[in-house]
Amino acid sequence: MSDCLQKDTSSVFVALVGRPNVGKSSLTNRLVGEKVAIVTPKPQTTRTRITGIVTKGPVQYVLLDTPGLHTPRTKLGERMKKTAAASVADVDAALMLFEPYGELTNEELAMAQGLRKQGCPAIAVVNKTDTLKKPGDLEERFARLRQLDVFCRFAGVSVTADEGCEALLELLRPFAVPGPHFFSDEAYTDMPEKVLVSEILREKMLLCLRDEVPHGIAVTIERFSERPGRELIDIDANIYCERKSHKGMVIGKGGQMLKKIASAARADCEELLGARVNLQCWVKIKSDWRDSDFLLNDFGFKQP
Repeated sequence: MSDCLQKDTSSVFVALVGRPNVGKSSLTNRLVGEKVAIVTPKPQTTRTRITGIVTKGPVQYVLLDTPGLHTPRTKLGERMKKTAAASVADVDAALMLFEPYGELTNEELAMAQGLRKQGCPAIAVVNKTDTLKKPGDLEERFARLRQLDVFCRFAGVSVTADEGCEALLELLRPFAVPGPHFFSDEAYTDMPEKVLVSEILREKMLLCLRDEVPHGIAVTIERFSERPGRELIDIDANIYCERKSHKGMVIGKGGQMLKKIASAARADCEELLGARVNLQCWVKIKSDWRDSDFLLNDFGFKQP
């Protein structure tokens, strides 16, 4: 009998929330042990809710990595904000990540109060403990977070140094709900391969292009086809920009930038899919797509 049918199994759905670049996606990847969320130094890298799955014996942890808390300037930003808020509505617990220093933002305070209002069990996680200037600084940060009267537990971690991350699962274990696992014990995400590939492509653009360009880019996968008996997958991707000038930057002189992006993405896709990949990319223009409800829906950014 499979593990997911045993009577002593349980599952816990966990929302990871916090400001941009606080380490939510990196923590998700670290706990899952696989790359399910793209990671870059740029804010608002995560646009939608990403699901990572960790099964430890009878307990299955379903991690929902959410967009960073920020003040939206576009309809896409508004949907990202709603996605983050909606993600804590039906979970069993929340991990809210914080920087070790600095004032709490209005968005952080609003999310914390939202957690308290909903009665969602919440754990405050201070990331980047490897950057602490002195040991007492972590306790000072915990003291500030206790004043919010929201969190039932506090933890310090360094995702980069892999310190304290695994212990978070033990902190979450008491919130698990008895019942069959929702996913196979071998699964690490419920995201379709096409979505993972599109995110890999977007990650490479975030890493390779200037700050103002990548946030105005969307990626759709138009073809994902395995050649029988060849262990080769043909992937056609459309890259949408908001400006003609941005299209030129993505393509680059003599097509060199696009080749660089596609080559880096192809390597990651082959590792993900366990097969050779023939990746073809086309760059197109959709003016101001981030403020078009029709195009947002068409590109997969549904209203939460």
